[in-house]
Amino acid sequence: MINVYSDEYQLALKYLKDIDVNICNILIMARDFNIRDRNWGILHSHHSAYGNILMEVTDSLKLKLFSLVHQVLTQYTDNTNDSNLVIDLMFLQPDSQYSLDYALLIVDIFISEEFIQDK
Repeated sequence: MINVYSDEYQLALKYLKDIDVNICNILIMARDFNIRDRNWGILHSHHSAYGNILMEVTDSLKLKLFSLVHQVLTQYTDNTNDSNLVIDLMFLQPDSQYSLDYALLIVDIFISEEFIQDK
């Protein structure tokens, strides 16, 4: 498995593109690619040059984009000036055996520090 986080400068994607990737038996590559593209983003009307690079990298690794029957947003913002996005993606080896019977949901819960007196 390759777990990717590509920042706003697409450093991880550029690294994967520029190195001679000699990794065999990759079954899955996933996470936050920070790429907005109409190939996977239900709210985007354009292609991204970075999206094309990502597809070249995944093709070289023999991975295919996993997409749900009903596309859903994968990142939600609490800033009203930003829009919700599809930037978390999963690429799988097309001939591997896998089954998904649920959608994984992750929630961050921020808890403030509190003093609790005990006896």
